[in-house]
Amino acid sequence: MSTSLDSVQLVALVEHYFATVDRMDLDATLACFEPDATFTIATFNTIYQGRDTGIRSMFERLNSRYNRVWHGNFDHVIQSPARVASQFRVENTLLDGSLSVKNNCNFFSVRGTRFDAVQVYMSGDNSLA
Repeated sequence: MSTSLDSVQLVALVEHYFATVDRMDLDATLACFEPDATFTIATFNTIYQGRDTGIRSMFERLNSRYNRVWHGNFDHVIQSPARVASQFRVENTLLDGSLSVKNNCNFFSVRGTRFDAVQVYMSGDNSLA
C-alpha cells in the first residue's frame, strides 16, 4: 500500500530535511531519502545516485567543508500528491569564517514518505560537489 502526503505534510518533510542538513545530522538527512534515490545538481550537470552511496558522500563532503549551513526564507509550491518546488536562501559559513550566500530552487519528488528524486538549481559555486 502506498502512502500519500497532503500539502502540509509535504512542506513539513521538505523543511524537516533542510533542518537536518542545517544541523549537519547525516543520519537524519539520509532518512529523508529512499534507498534508490537520485540527487541531481542540474546547474552543474551532476548526479548522485543511491542514498547510502552517492548521496551520503555528497553530504559528508558538505559537512566537512562548512562550519555552518542555513536554509530559510522558503517559498514552496505543492503539486500533490508527490511533488514540491522550493525556492530559498542558503547561507554557508566556510571553515575560514567567510560567508557564501545563495538563492536556490529545489524540486522534490516523493515516494511514500521520503524523497526519491531531488533536483537542485543553485546560484554561485557548487557547494555540494
